[in-house]
Amino acid sequence: MTAQPDTEPMRRALEAALAGPAADPNPRVGAVVLDAAGDLVGVGHHAGAGTPHAEVVALARAGEGARGGTAYVTLEPCSHQGRTAPCTDALLRAGVARVVYAVADPHRRAAGGARVLAEQGVAVTGGVLEREAAELVHAWAFAVHTGRPWVTWKLAATLDGRVAAADGSSAWITSEPARADVHRLRARCGAIVVGTGTALADDPALTVRGSDGRPADEQPLRVVVGRRGLPPGARLLDGSAPMLALATHDPAEVLAELHHREVRQVLLEGGPTLAAAFWRAGLVEEVVAYLAPALLGTGASAVADLGITTITGIARLEVVDLARVGPDIRITARPRAPKEET
Repeated sequence: MTAQPDTEPMRRALEAALAGPAADPNPRVGAVVLDAAGDLVGVGHHAGAGTPHAEVVALARAGEGARGGTAYVTLEPCSHQGRTAPCTDALLRAGVARVVYAVADPHRRAAGGARVLAEQGVAVTGGVLEREAAELVHAWAFAVHTGRPWVTWKLAATLDGRVAAADGSSAWITSEPARADVHRLRARCGAIVVGTGTALADDPALTVRGSDGRPADEQPLRVVVGRRGLPPGARLLDGSAPMLALATHDPAEVLAELHHREVRQVLLEGGPTLAAAFWRAGLVEEVVAYLAPALLGTGASAVADLGITTITGIARLEVVDLARVGPDIRITARPRAPKEET
């Protein structure tokens, strides 16, 4: 059982990690350093790929106070040379007596830091607040393990499952608070994916705006899937955010290209056809559904044919979060049975 004194500093490290960018090739990581007397002397977080890791930042702020102290890190310290030097080297140079981490590093090249430290005489404890830390880096860890981005399918529908009226109009089914919430969801993702059908019918911008309505400084990659071209005046071609056109109908090809570009989390905002293609390919890890207390009766359904012909084949999901957003309801759910990767 984890020693209770370790949980509070680790919780502080988790809070620090949240200051890092969510949509980044690297995971969000936080670190805290206590001196030999148990007093806080350094806090740090990772600010994105190519910048110093959380441990290095916290150790720099701790200075000589780290010697003989304890470092708390939300992710096992790396032991390899990547964009930056190994964090194990920094911890050893600082002279910390003990390292506590939350979750083991799943990356084949970076893992093993705990063993390296232990072999050099540093006391190492793992698994403190592991569940919380694992959720913080779940999309990144999934991408590292599977070789493809984590896919979140977002939809906005009426209570009877319609995403558009019979005439094709869909603005707006959900409320302004729900649409603002979608922008926060977009900000956590490295890419937003739609099909050419949605791009042509809705002319979306697919950008991220802040609470003040202004464009965010960092924008996700806008991805259009399909073989039809966009008209010259399309908003996706306005240069307000990076854009990528992929002339394919194969979801696996889309994710392979995005993984190559170091995208760790994808927001699937396409229409019913694209959503069904990703689902039938087994490439949806999470569904975020915004449900408006409204009815249409006819119009496009939230998803096209999934290949399910009997109730025994129903695709059931586990609700992991349920929240009211303005007058609407946001349901976050994940497939119940974990998909096996080959």
